Amino acid sequence: MRMARVLIIDDDVELCRLLAERLSTEDFSIEAIHNGQQGLERALSHDYALVILDLMLPGMKGLDVLRHLRERSTVPVLILTARGEDVDRILGLEIGADDYLPKPFNPRELIARIHAILRRTHYTKNAAVSLVVDDIRLDSTAREAWINKTQLDLTSVEFSLLETLLHHAGHVVTREHLTEVVLGRKLGPFDRVIDVHISNVRRKLTHAADAGERIKAVRGSGYLLIVRSEVT
Repeated sequence: MRMARVLIIDDDVELCRLLAERLSTEDFSIEAIHNGQQGLERALSHDYALVILDLMLPGMKGLDVLRHLRERSTVPVLILTARGEDVDRILGLEIGADDYLPKPFNPRELIARIHAILRRTHYTKNAAVSLVVDDIRLDSTAREAWINKTQLDLTSVEFSLLETLLHHAGHVVTREHLTEVVLGRKLGPFDRVIDVHISNVRRKLTHAADAGERIKAVRGSGYLLIVRSEVT
């Protein structure tokens, strides 16, 4: 993962400069764009390991950039939000962001989040495992997931989440474990990121197969993938 290319889309020029200096010491190749429309075009025309996206941008708002980006790309996206923008954070996750970080933030926290995302996507790209549970099939090598004959349109974090649940099919997986494995960090107080990603995967499974509940929430514990062959 040396010299992973990271695109920063943020209109705060000074922040971009500081981040570029700090991230360059971590063996990242950094580019910065300060306009939403131009950032979208850049993200779609080049191969990046990660996009850091501010939600308040000139030219095109960050959520619109993310929405258009997700129509054509699965590149991991870490969104930056102002404190208090809870609705925008949740909407960003629902659209397809991998994680978010509120401003102001500690650069060390940003670097930790970036490393966590890249570790997950690097593992996913190089894993050679095929998983099948009932009518759900996942191919880690091709990064494809299917339910019956319908391919699921999953983001990278949703893919990793479904993969983790398949590995533990029929057993409860705690929110803490899912956050550590899928997001690569500890579960924080009032942290609902993993729950939004669960909701997205649930919705996509239901939409693809109209097959009812496949992921069950276990109050006070976590989530489990239902194994239908065990249901009587």
